[in-house]
Amino acid sequence: MPDEMAESDLFTQLARVGKALGNGRRLELLDLLAQGPRSVAQLAGTARLGLTTASAHLQTLKQAGLVTTTRHGTTIEYALAGDDVAALWHQLREVAGAHLADVGQAARSHLGPEDTEEIDRAELLRRVADGRAVVLDVRPGPEYAAGHIPGALSIPIDELADRLDEIPVDQEIVAYCRGALCVFAHDAVRLLHRHGRHAVRLSEGFLEWRVSGQPVTAEARR
Repeated sequence: MPDEMAESDLFTQLARVGKALGNGRRLELLDLLAQGPRSVAQLAGTARLGLTTASAHLQTLKQAGLVTTTRHGTTIEYALAGDDVAALWHQLREVAGAHLADVGQAARSHLGPEDTEEIDRAELLRRVADGRAVVLDVRPGPEYAAGHIPGALSIPIDELADRLDEIPVDQEIVAYCRGALCVFAHDAVRLLHRHGRHAVRLSEGFLEWRVSGQPVTAEARR
């Protein structure tokens, strides 16, 4: 006969992960950490959270084994505990999007009108191999430095309008950002179109690229 107390304890331990994931702010922090390691201050600033609140959420994620910490001098840096955590976050998004109509509605409100062309990963690789496209990473600089699609040009979305002259004019531009639910790539393509540039966006982002096992380039830490 099974030990009912042991079985109950097993599911209670598994529920610790579910509980940690059951908060929108913590999911936002996981999404940011899928881009690369960050300090508490960096995460709090990007997620628009107070330091104390961000730290409390991160501690919950750490207690559930989803993130780890590393000390660099006086700075504590958080990172996902593994690529499997990035895959878990990606799968959670996929399941929620497939089974909750409210997710699709919220995504449409967040991303804006469907007025930009997208291409998938296979088409991106074909166009780059043919020399027909330049890949543009419009995430913040620290996220690009932590890991990016090999060969991608980094121009954060809030600098794009002032740095258009850095982008080749004779090639199509393929913009990408954090993931399929990130608005930066949509906004980048809209801006580029207004300036007469031929641009499309990658249908996914760095999260999906990472989870799929594609090669990633990172800059050396200073």
